[in-house]
Amino acid sequence: MDTSELEGILTSYLFWNKARIKCFVKMLLALINVRTTNMAELACAFRSKAKGLSRYRRMQRFIKEIKIDHKFIAMFVVKLFGLERKRLYLTMDRTNWKFGKVKINILVLGIVYKGIALPLYWKLLNKAGNSDTKERIEIVTRFVEQFGKDNIAGILADREFIGDEWFGFLIKEKLPFYIRIKNNIITTNARGLEVDIDGLFYGVGIHEISVLRGKRKVFDRELYLAGTKDKNGELLIIATNCDAQDGVEIYAKRWEIETLFGCLKTKGFNFEDTHLRNLNRIGTLMVLLTIGFCWCYKIGEWRHEVRPIKLKKHGRRAISLFRYGLDFIRELLLGFKQMCKSFKVCIQILYPAGTTYLLLSKAN
Repeated sequence: MDTSELEGILTSYLFWNKARIKCFVKMLLALINVRTTNMAELACAFRSKAKGLSRYRRMQRFIKEIKIDHKFIAMFVVKLFGLERKRLYLTMDRTNWKFGKVKINILVLGIVYKGIALPLYWKLLNKAGNSDTKERIEIVTRFVEQFGKDNIAGILADREFIGDEWFGFLIKEKLPFYIRIKNNIITTNARGLEVDIDGLFYGVGIHEISVLRGKRKVFDRELYLAGTKDKNGELLIIATNCDAQDGVEIYAKRWEIETLFGCLKTKGFNFEDTHLRNLNRIGTLMVLLTIGFCWCYKIGEWRHEVRPIKLKKHGRRAISLFRYGLDFIRELLLGFKQMCKSFKVCIQILYPAGTTYLLLSKAN
């Protein structure tokens, strides 16, 4: 199998030397092939004439020694999906699990994109539980420094991402946000008197949206509030420094990062299978998963244009675009489909958006 074009494309993004790019490509194809981050399993699918133990150690050395510039990874994602100079909704959340006594906790900032989040930046937290304000500011600042404030349409986050200092930073930097807040917070009513926040949304029906007039005090910040009840009757309150009229609908896009985590874990690459404990090495592994995820998703988009996914009775697709692409390229790698031409198209999908449409439209 000729992977030279794939190596060339990734070199243009990552700027690694030839040996490391070759190793990364072999790991990428192995990841897609076996759908696990377990190094022993990856070594079995790592294409090389070397013995199994040598393949395993080569991957270990790569994970240990490679230095990652996250700006290159972020640029890869943005260029691949044609999102340069576009206003983007960013969604923030954590994914975490335990391996033995080691607690793995990753803070991720992703781009909202057609029902799923695209991983952009991440930070390994050397602790269990919620991120703190400093960690959140750091990951948002990465985006601002690389792409600018004007490209942020809104930052979306759940109830753990609240606090006076955090909100103060977002307001001071004029970064729009739509964040769910807890229902036991004290706020102010229309007369400025302190009240329980859930009392302001008393009587709101399921899926009914209520938008309060004017700003209300949340912690020590003046914010707009909107609320609704989900299908289970649970109250959902959104705080924003923008017009709250569409606040609930915009906040709902936050869920896309949960879909991403499913793809990186049990529905895709089984991230939790890794036996790595070192946080830096887990962060390097996240690079592999990010490029693998984006590649499979783009292949899924292309395949859906060529052969649309069937819809179920409830109107949703029978399979996700990510899984559609993942299964297709796995079949190619496992030899179930004619490989040469289709694999070449899959590789060329990794060129920046807008450069391969002529080839894709002619592909089988």
